[in-house]
Amino acid sequence: MDDIEVSSKNVSADSIDKKSSKASKIEFSEDEEILITMVYNLVGERWSLIAGRIPGRTAEEIEKYWNSRYTSTSE
Repeated sequence: MDDIEVSSKNVSADSIDKKSSKASKIEFSEDEEILITMVYNLVGERWSLIAGRIPGRTAEEIEKYWNSRYTSTSE
């Protein structure tokens, strides 16, 4: 019976890991991506201003999207 409990705990931990990795990757539509790029070119890194143009998006989501998509970490 103990083996079953350990297995169920492992499954729960795996489920949590998968959910957190999905939550960290935010999906944007093609229209949102185009709009973010256009507004960014006009106003720069003013994430709250950009978010104000995209219903349902926060400044943090947009900044995270931009940095993951367009920022290079190699120097």
